[in-house]
Amino acid sequence: MANYDPRLEAVISAIDDLEKSATSPLQARANEVRANRVNWQSYLQGQMITQEDYNFISQLDNSDPEQRAQLLKSKPYLCAKTFVHLMGRIAKDQTVQYILTMIDNMLQEDKSRVEMFRDYARKNKETVWGPFLNMLNRPDAFSINQTARIISKIACWSKEPMEGSDLHYYLTWLKDQMKIHNNEYLQTVVRCLQMMLRIDVYRHAFLKVDGITTLLLLLSGKLSFQIQYQLCFCVWVLTFNPTIAEKISKFNLIPTMADILNESVKEKVIRIILATFRNLLEKPQERELLRDNALSMVQCKVMKHLGLLEGRKFDDPDIVEDLEFLTEKLKTSVQDLSSFDEYSTELRSGRLEWSPVHKSEKFWRENVMNLNDKNYELLKILIRLLECSKDPLILSVAAHDIGEYVRHYPRGKHTIEQLGGKTLVMAMLSHEDPNVRYEALLAVQKLMVHNWEYLGKQVMTDTNAAASKQGVKA
Repeated sequence: MANYDPRLEAVISAIDDLEKSATSPLQARANEVRANRVNWQSYLQGQMITQEDYNFISQLDNSDPEQRAQLLKSKPYLCAKTFVHLMGRIAKDQTVQYILTMIDNMLQEDKSRVEMFRDYARKNKETVWGPFLNMLNRPDAFSINQTARIISKIACWSKEPMEGSDLHYYLTWLKDQMKIHNNEYLQTVVRCLQMMLRIDVYRHAFLKVDGITTLLLLLSGKLSFQIQYQLCFCVWVLTFNPTIAEKISKFNLIPTMADILNESVKEKVIRIILATFRNLLEKPQERELLRDNALSMVQCKVMKHLGLLEGRKFDDPDIVEDLEFLTEKLKTSVQDLSSFDEYSTELRSGRLEWSPVHKSEKFWRENVMNLNDKNYELLKILIRLLECSKDPLILSVAAHDIGEYVRHYPRGKHTIEQLGGKTLVMAMLSHEDPNVRYEALLAVQKLMVHNWEYLGKQVMTDTNAAASKQGVKA
């Protein structure tokens, strides 16, 4: 169904093995569900299921693995038909949970069994997704997450991909589930996403539903290392697509993952982040973007941490290889780094600090005009940080830089006012942090002084023009 990148092959089989021995909350609950057998006879007597459904489900439920394999091989259509009927006719949570767990186990035993649901839907001119997507609306958390596992397996293991509105609905559902506070089945939700994002067409679809924003928002919070690893895996798989690798850096990805790298001691988390950084320095086609990614890593002190990691012993050759690759690439980028490169990279990272360029008179004199490039791109970032950041250090540096821009650029005051920066600087005069108030006060003074200097120069220009007309030297 899809062509995988060679480097993904081993990881895919590892993830599939993990599925078989998973100890997530959902798997623990599934073990309990399986232990509570269903009395199918009562549903037959209550005329809630047909005799045919009863005969098949009873036989399947009481079979050993060998008998089950033979039964499913000989009657695949009847199997799919029976399960679709049961899902549509039975409402009791406990029984629905049992049905879904049977389906999930059946697919896990043999991936090719997903085709029985495809074939059933095709012969009945229905969509394979309808019965399962409907189950996502149930109030029972276990049932909807067990259903999500089934949907991911059919979507990834079938010969035909999930498409259109069904795909959009499912990926949006996964994204929304990741936003639920203290979701007890978060590990299952992210594992479903891990499966989906191994396939390229689903990566593009996930980008379209703005899933990357949710991924990184979740990654920036407090997580168990297992969830952290699974989310990083999702990001890594996304970066195998060159187009997505070019876009994903704009989501503040590198600073977020650099923080995790600096704090994590788990080898598998370190491995997946290094591999992601390598993709960001290899996959994009634009040389300027490759350079920006490298500079962003330097700004986020990745080089320093790479040096610390080189002192550790790793058994995984991929980690050693990625360490060597990243170290070489970042060293090269540092050698070509100008003061303005350093400044723009720091600004784009959103992590302003008192690095030397901010206080350098020479830097501002030589580079102030560069802040006007690309429709004031960098200046807008500076103003946005002043508006959105809660960090007193970032606010102090941003206020200072706005003041320096105004001081060194003749039309700086007008530009800052047009972009809404003056109001934001004025608001910082009442900030609770004294350093922010101090830098804001200096910036306001520069705005006012610049105004008088500008008016003074304009008066002298007008006076000289008038005098020259009269033949008088002003």
